[in-house]
Formats: sequence, structure tokens, C-alpha cells
Amino acid sequence: MAVALPYAPSFSTSFCCAWTESTRCFLPFTARFRRAGHPNLRLTVSFRFQPSAAGGFVSPENGDLDYELQHGFSPQKRRIGSPVFVKLPIDALTESGQLRRRKAMTQSLRALAAAGVEGVLMEVWWGIVEREMPRVYNWQGYMEIVALAKRCGLKVRAMMAFHQCGTGPGDSYWIPLPQWILEEMDKDPDLAFSDRFGRRNMEYISIGCDTLPVLRGRSPIQAYSDFMKNFRDTFRPFLGVVITGIQVGMGPAGELRYPSCPSHKLTWPWRSPDLGEFQCYDKYMLASLNACARVIGMREWGKGGPIDAKDLMHDPEQAEFFGSDSCWKTPDGHFFLEWYSGTLLLHGDRICCQTESIFCGAGVDVSAKVAGIHWHYDTLSHLSELTAGYYNTSERDGYLPIARMLGRYGFSLCCSCFKGQDAMEKRMNPVSSPKGFLRQLLLTTRTCGVPFEGENSAAHPDGHLFEQVLKMSKLYSDGQDKPCFSFNFVRMDKNFFEYVNWVRFTRFVRQMSEAGIFRARLAFRGAINLSSKLAVARVGMAIG
Repeated sequence: MAVALPYAPSFSTSFCCAWTESTRCFLPFTARFRRAGHPNLRLTVSFRFQPSAAGGFVSPENGDLDYELQHGFSPQKRRIGSPVFVKLPIDALTESGQLRRRKAMTQSLRALAAAGVEGVLMEVWWGIVEREMPRVYNWQGYMEIVALAKRCGLKVRAMMAFHQCGTGPGDSYWIPLPQWILEEMDKDPDLAFSDRFGRRNMEYISIGCDTLPVLRGRSPIQAYSDFMKNFRDTFRPFLGVVITGIQVGMGPAGELRYPSCPSHKLTWPWRSPDLGEFQCYDKYMLASLNACARVIGMREWGKGGPIDAKDLMHDPEQAEFFGSDSCWKTPDGHFFLEWYSGTLLLHGDRICCQTESIFCGAGVDVSAKVAGIHWHYDTLSHLSELTAGYYNTSERDGYLPIARMLGRYGFSLCCSCFKGQDAMEKRMNPVSSPKGFLRQLLLTTRTCGVPFEGENSAAHPDGHLFEQVLKMSKLYSDGQDKPCFSFNFVRMDKNFFEYVNWVRFTRFVRQMSEAGIFRARLAFRGAINLSSKLAVARVGMAIG
């Protein structure tokens, strides 16, 4: 390995070799470089050779060489390319906030560090931290995770998860909203979203009551704000050092959208092309719609959503509002869609404003997430996007207002539409186009100067996924002075550490870094060797 230096260094080496037939390995080799006149600036290169499967020794080129580059200045300033984060398991904590499988978590984080991963994405669940009573917070389990990440040399992105996870108590990944919130919803069912059939969605509090004191004297926005303030104060020593990013949840699945379809259905690979339902029939949303209609002197437009929008599973052409008659283009249709999407945008703006003020000066990057709803992208109306709150059609860019809003507050935009392939999707649904959707979103955010966080929606480390992410990363970052694209891999589980998947993933991390090397900054004694199938399998079994 050649290292180009802009000066003539003094050079000293220390080499210790131990050879036995049982180990067939060398102990680490260390070379130290020092610049004359600058004793505090040093470069340490450590090599640990491991035997290959063929009985010889591996080389740096094959990616199985573990080594470390340590500089006298922050490695973050030298990082090239696009950083990769890995989302932690949903069930990392118990319902009472205790860390599960501590040993397995430690092994897993060490493995990620050895692979050169930048850090982890940690979902901070409202339903766990503030579970029992308002303003009573339990951060213990999350504090342990952050401390482990620090010891392993990993960064942390913390996602403020103000939504429900899972389908119900029988779901192994069930995390409801805080119990005291559910009690308030029992008293006032209109705190939950509702469609025109009266079906309630409990994933997220209705944005119609954002600023109303419906939560024991506080508004939902105040509750979210208090939660984030307490997080900031509790984790202040780690902010900007270990915790380098905050992703703030703004709706179901953490995405800025309406729950037009249940979130768990959006992750099904065999999902049907649901149209979705407008979520504007709780009393708070109806009051807002009615008030806006009265302002323009059209009270009859304030009674609810389009009455000719059919049920979830109908063909688009049978839904008159979205069909060839283009009712969505009429004055009343335009009014409703402007109000519906505008109310969602206002909700996002309120949370952005609070989040920016809370974490201002904390040294963290802040981001928000939008949904990758693409299964009617090739229709004129983009109907499933409309019901989710994105007024995006063949004649209008519905993501431009969102990108501009995030840009005003210095936020990044995150989206999970990095798995789908047009050819495969169109076999099941001819009007779907994940590629078209992603192209539009990337172009819009780049035009607005908004950094982009990519994310996948499925946990399998698929080669097509990685290839697409690499292409989009280079496309988005081309000509930029600093990294403006990063990727969150979903998610760390036992399948993630299967040998074939692990090799594929580590190769992807190296390609994203544009450095062709692994980076391991471990504070543990000894190094972790993941160059064998057995070693990787052990980590996978531990986490599973």
C-alpha cells in the first residue's frame, strides 16, 4: 500500500512476527510516520494478516484485510464519498426500555465498525421513552446503545419516532404510542385519523389538532418538542461527537404523509396497488377544511373529501375523481388537494421550526423523511400520492414545496424508494415506476440544494439495490464540494450477517467510501476478524 505525503517523514517501524502451524498468522505490523517539526501529527498504519481459505495470505485488494488508519485529526474531515449507516433492530429495547441481547449488540457494532460503516440509525420510540406518564422519560436503553457505539468508533443517527410500530399486540415488533396518549384517544377518538367510512388509524396523532391542548394541557407539537428537548439535554455530551444526526418523525412510519394506507402494507413485496383513502374525517381536520372553504366563500366545499373517490381496492378508472374525467382538475378538486397537501406541509413546517430551534448549535445534521409511493406514478393524477398528501401529478411537482421547506431549515431529505426496479414492479402493476419517482425526487432536492439520505425498504442485501444506490450516489454528488448523499441500510438482523450477504454489503460500503479500504476504529482490546464464514455466522446467530 502506498501513502502519498506532502513532506518527507521520519520513519520508524516495529515488527513482531510469531509463526506456528496452529495459527499460521502474523501478529500486527505497525509503521509510524512523523513530520519533522510537527511531533503531534502522526500516521499509524497497522496490518493484521489472516490466512485465506486456500491456505495462503489475503491481500488488501480482496477486502479481507483488517487494518486501521489513525490520524492526529478527526477522520470525519477526511472521509471521502457517501457514508453508510445501518438501522438497528426494531426490538433492540424491551417495552420497558431495557437493552436486549447486550453481548450480541456489542458484537454486531464491532462488526459494523470493522466493515467501515459510518454509524447506526437508532429509532428512539416515543412509546417506550415516555410510555407511562407525560414528561416522565426513560432513556436508559438508548444511553447504553450510544455508549456502545462510542466505544466501537461508530456515529449515531437518532430518529425521533413519534409513531406506532407494528399491527397490534400480537405483532412481535409491536410498539404502540405512549399509554397515556392511547388513554386520551379513548376519551376523544377524533385524535386519530379517520377516513370517510369512519375507520380510525392509530399510527399517528391527527395533524388537525397540532396546536390544540388536547394532550392533558399540551398540544401534540408541544409534546414532540418537550420530548426532543429532554433528549437534547440528556444526550448533550454526545451531540456532535457520537450523535451526529437527528431524523425527526413527522407521520406514520416516521414519514411526512397521511396514513392513507396502513404502513405495514406498504412494505409487502406483494402489495396491491391501493389507491388509499383521504384521511380528513376526524372533527379537527373537518373543522380546518370547513374554515378554509368559508374563507373563499364556498361552504359546500368544506364538508369532506371527494365523494366520488372509490374504496381502496378499486381500479383507478372506476374512481371518478382520479379517472379519465379528471375531476381532480376541477376547481373544487384543486381546492381540496391544495388544502389537504397544504395542511400536511404546515404540519411539517411546525415540526421543522421546533426541531431546528432545539438542536441549533448542537453540531448535528437534521433530516426528515418522505414516503416512496410510486405505484400509480405513471398515471396522470398519481392518485396514491394524492391520498397520501403529496399533490404531485403529471402537471405539478408536489415535492418541490417539501424540498424548499426543508432547505429553509437546513434539513436533509430521506426517502426509502431505493429497492424497487421498474421492470419487476411493472409485471405486477403496469403504472408503477419507482425509478421515475426517485429520479424526480433526486432532481427536486438537488435543485433546492437539499442533502439526500437514501434508504431501502427491505432488509435483504440485494445486489441490484446496491448497484442502484451507487449510481444514485454518484449522480447526486457529482460536482458537489462536500458529501451530500448518505445511505441508511434497513436493517441489521440475523440475515444481514449471513456470509454471502455480509460480503456483498461490505463490498458496497467500500464502493460508497471511494477509498477501497476498511476503516476500523475500535476501542476494544483485540480485533474482530470477519474474514471467515464461521465468524460472520456467529454474529448473525447472536443477534437473531
